[in-house]
Amino acid sequence: MKKTVLSLTVLAALALGTASAQTTIRIASLSPLSGGQSDLGTQIRNGTQLAVNEYKAQFKKLGFDLQLVPYDDQAEPATGTAAARKIAADRQILAVVGTLNSGVAIPSSAALLASHVAMVSPANTANQVTDRGLMNMNRIVARDDAQGGAGANFLATTLKAKKVYVLNDKTAYGEGLSGEVEKALKAKNVTVVASEGTEEKSDFSSIVAKIKLQNPDAVYFGGIYNQVGVFIKQLREAGVTTPVVGGDGLDSSELATIAGAGATNIYFTTVAAPIEALPAAKVFAASYQKTFNDTAQGFGAFGYDAAKVVLQGILNAARMNGNKVPSRTQVESAIRKGNYTGLLSGAVSFNSVGDRRAATMYVMNVTDGKYKLDSSINVKPAKQ
Repeated sequence: MKKTVLSLTVLAALALGTASAQTTIRIASLSPLSGGQSDLGTQIRNGTQLAVNEYKAQFKKLGFDLQLVPYDDQAEPATGTAAARKIAADRQILAVVGTLNSGVAIPSSAALLASHVAMVSPANTANQVTDRGLMNMNRIVARDDAQGGAGANFLATTLKAKKVYVLNDKTAYGEGLSGEVEKALKAKNVTVVASEGTEEKSDFSSIVAKIKLQNPDAVYFGGIYNQVGVFIKQLREAGVTTPVVGGDGLDSSELATIAGAGATNIYFTTVAAPIEALPAAKVFAASYQKTFNDTAQGFGAFGYDAAKVVLQGILNAARMNGNKVPSRTQVESAIRKGNYTGLLSGAVSFNSVGDRRAATMYVMNVTDGKYKLDSSINVKPAKQ
């Protein structure tokens, strides 16, 4: 008799667990939460969490328990791909917000493709991210071909550079971005005195010596703040005051901290607007500060927007599915076809390959460790 009661209890618990599993909907975030790029990766995760907090009530009305599962990709392609496989194996996860790095997004989205897990990126700019035409890969930021052109135009027009020394960090992001800048500079008859890749993180003395020898009007570095900050520090310590220009990988408050007294005469293009450039972001910034006891940055706001696109896409798919939990394929399709309003960065819709139909590039200036908006440029992908 005791065995029968026990069995019934176990069966009831299993049944309850199954019922609970059927009503739980999860989304994942995939970004570096540890290592040298965790400052930006944490912003993405936190922005995603705020969106989840806001949408919980809407999901609850449909009988769903909404949850966020954050994954740490450590800014490493292999780690991100391994996390993507774990995400694919968790059938409750219907979509992903991420990644920070294009070099992580490319293999991770490929690993999620067969499972139809949609990704919406708040940060990836490499052309290859969407040029592959994957149905599950989308982004709410401008591409490298837009960012590279904007960077080159700033170098040639605003800084009036005639000679530029180009560096990259040998990643898909850095190589792609600096390649676009180099191409656009040459089209403007600006001389690229050197173009090289480096994985160096601590001793840039040989590169600094070459820059001194070439005496360029500006240096362009396609890379991430944790590496470029050290480079700038050493460049300034060597007495070189030449402007350093980069892309959105420099968009972190940590850049000035790492560069120290050398954090001046720095410019970067970024796809993530500074909070003060987003009129709708005041409430978001206050909520971010209150929730995480930290200051919101651009990638926090874009993580929030990317998550809202994901969550609205899931709700759209659920409604089309009779208010039942939608399949991953239904979510993948709904996200790509949706029109999203009420976002901090403006309305979002995607073209056939997952690029945002209209985006904005921002040019930021760092002087004496202080960041300020220099200018903004509206851009569109070549394919609409």
